Amino acid sequence: MLIHALGCLGAALSMSLSWPQVVKSCVRRRTTGLSATASTLGVAMPIGWIAYGVLSGERLQIVTNLVTGAAGLAIMVALLATQPAMRSGRALRSSAAAAALVIAPVLLSGLAAALPAVRATEVAPLLGLVLAGVSVVSAIPQPLTLLRDRHQDLSGLSPARWRMGVGAAASWLLYGLGTAQPAVWASAGAGLASALIVCTILHLRQETPATAIAAGAARWRDAVTTRTLAMTGI
Repeated sequence: MLIHALGCLGAALSMSLSWPQVVKSCVRRRTTGLSATASTLGVAMPIGWIAYGVLSGERLQIVTNLVTGAAGLAIMVALLATQPAMRSGRALRSSAAAAALVIAPVLLSGLAAALPAVRATEVAPLLGLVLAGVSVVSAIPQPLTLLRDRHQDLSGLSPARWRMGVGAAASWLLYGLGTAQPAVWASAGAGLASALIVCTILHLRQETPATAIAAGAARWRDAVTTRTLAMTGI
């Protein structure tokens, strides 16, 4: 009963966590700080887990990832629309390569499951292991983007999304351990580590009200000084 409750909690948090970011990216059109590769995998990974759910009979995975995949698609479209640099050939090739890590195994799993002598439940664990491996890789781009540029504008990131991500990943981790699904708990473990790192960075880099006011006052003084010097010809 407890394991089932953890699965439902993980599903509920997973379906909810991306929507604060959707509001910030699609409605407010703020996408600075987002990783293009991570956003692409935010669409590809749900496709992989939907396939895993179909093959294994895990309806919880299907429903959860249909919702998270739709949210991930909205975020990715907003990122491409607001940042021209993300539409460059190099950026698109990198994103396509990341997506191929998921889509290719999904297609191969579908072909294998279609063979007469192969059952879908036999293919699901193999696909799950591949997805778990890709999950470890997909957990790297977003925190790496933030760690590489310590002066990056983080206003496009939703702290609520990443806090809920910690709760969702922790729930799926316990659910995966309780149901003996290595693919689920390994993937959740990677997601938990990534979410914790991002939450820590957002917490450490957030401006306090006093700091923000002081910074604004300093910029105002600099602007006044610059205009004064320009008018006096100094």
